[in-house]
Order: sequence, then C-alpha cells, then structure tokens
Amino acid sequence: MHKIKRMSKVTTLNEFILDNQADFPFATGELSRILNDITVASKIVSRDVRKAGLVDHILGAQGETNIQGEDQQKLDVVADQQFIKAFENGGEVCGIASEENDDFVAFTSESAKQGKYVVLFDPLDGSSNIDVNVSIGTIFSIYRRVSEVGTLATLEDMLQPGTAQVAAGYVLYGSSTMLVYTTGKGVNGFTLDPSIGEFCLSHPNMRMPESGRIYAMNEGNIDICEPGIKAYTQYCQSFDNDKGAPYSGRYIGSLVADFHRNMIKGGIYIYPDTTTSPEGRLRLLYECNPLAFIAEQAGGLATTGRKRILDIKPERLHQRVPYFIGSKNMVEKVMSLLIEHGK
Repeated sequence: MHKIKRMSKVTTLNEFILDNQADFPFATGELSRILNDITVASKIVSRDVRKAGLVDHILGAQGETNIQGEDQQKLDVVADQQFIKAFENGGEVCGIASEENDDFVAFTSESAKQGKYVVLFDPLDGSSNIDVNVSIGTIFSIYRRVSEVGTLATLEDMLQPGTAQVAAGYVLYGSSTMLVYTTGKGVNGFTLDPSIGEFCLSHPNMRMPESGRIYAMNEGNIDICEPGIKAYTQYCQSFDNDKGAPYSGRYIGSLVADFHRNMIKGGIYIYPDTTTSPEGRLRLLYECNPLAFIAEQAGGLATTGRKRILDIKPERLHQRVPYFIGSKNMVEKVMSLLIEHGK
C-alpha cells in the first residue's frame, strides 16, 4: 500500500506522487511526470466541461463520427486534442491510442522517440450525456513500450494485455472533479479543490465492498441477452437473494459514473454481449482494462462473464468485449448463473 500522510495536513496529488516514487525505481520520475501531464490536461477539460452549457462551440455534436460509428461530441474532440498535446509535449510518451482516433499515433520528435511509455485513453467517456448535465469522465491506461527506445512507437506497444499496465485511472467530472488512480499498490482518490487548482487526497486506500445492493445495466436489452443475464436480473429483483430484498437498479449510462458509484457503495456494472452485438460494446483497451486494473486493486473483479479481463491479449485497437465489473461476490454470482444457464 502507498504511504499515506496524516489527513490533518492536506496532501496534494503532486506531493503524493513524489512521496511514492520509490515504488517504481525503474521509472526514475518518468511515470510521475506522465501522471502530472494527465492532471494538467484533466484540469483544462474540467474547466471546459463546466462552461459547456455556456459556450455554443463546445456543447453539442461535432457533425462527424469516430471509428466506433458514434457521433463525436465537440467536447470529445477538444478533450482528445488536449490530452494528445499534453503527452506529446511531455517527452515521456512515445505514442498514444485513443477511442476517438482510427489508428494509434506515434510521436515523431526525437525526445518522444526516447519515451519509454505509451498511453491509451478514452478522453471523454459518456459524452452523449453532456447536453443533459450528467457526470462524464476520462479513462487512461499507461504501459511501458515493448519496442526499442529511440524508434517510433508500434502497434505492438498498444496491443498489450491489461496485466502489463503500470498505471491506470479515471477522472470524474461531476459535482466535483475527482481523479482516481492505481500503480498496482492500491487505489487512491483525489478531489480537485477549485480554490487552489490542486487535486487533494480525499479517498486514501479505496476498497470496493465485496457485496452491494446496486446493479447497473441497460435492461432495455434484456430480451437479446443470454439466459444467464435474465436469471441474474430476476435474482436481483427477488426477495430470495442474499439480501432478502430487491436490489436497486441504477444505470446512469456513463461508465465512469456508474463504476465510481459502485467503487464507493458496492455494486455491479453489466454490459454483456447480445444477439445484435455478439462481441459486446465496450472497448477493451480504453475502458475495460484500466477500470479492471483499478477494480482488482480495490478488491473487486472484472470479467467477460467467463474470463478475466486483464488476461485478454488484444488483437485490435478498438476491440470490444462483454463486461462485468464490480463487487467480488456480485460478479461471481452472475458468472455462476451464466455457466448454469449456458448460451
């Protein structure tokens, strides 16, 4: 676990990162500087999100679609460009892959080619909710490059299994802006204090409850899911479950917000494969792997319903997978019903 200062003194994110640099002697400060680049970019995005309702050129759709076939919101593009600029100028990252770009980007400057890391990220998850003022977020994942230092980043640098992550996190833009991250030594959360412009340690050593009473799923798709999913929702809604009373269905439709709530209160998030989306809908590299790393570090689980997410060897940049993530006991229960009821 990370060293935590006494809470009588406010600990900023930068102080926390510096205090715990010794956990990563191989990084010699590079990882800390990447995390700092992320915090700077996220503060800018947070500012833009908060004024989105006032500025017409930020709010609404860009008029184009991304590689996923989804309408790009204007703020999606702004956020994507902001993070790419931060990573390119930082000098520690040799390349990136983003949900908003068809292909990965290899930075061409000499300093970037010396970078030892790549970053994969979703710049603005849940951005379709901007217009209705619902919480949205940024998700990021950091890997050590596998290609030779001094050369351009390669596709192989991007297609690494989740077990190879050296850090992952998310930023939630809600009633407050909060950054949660892990480097494999537990999970810590930091809340942005707008009066000083700093992220401050607010949630040290976060742990996800082993059980909860909240399940998050778009039940409008229940008839095109496999039988085990329907069995699980019936279990959640019955008086014969482990709680002796129906669970609460809470589906925001913004992955970061749904996941963060379950991190705090306990619960499960389900986005399964369906007959119309047999591979699932969520992106392995930009959404599933980073949150799976965080969930496991906090005592939770993340699976496809049958296989651990972090063990999957990616084959494509925009690969999709079914996704079950949350409290350990709840994920294990739905997995058992999937096996029991078969396809």
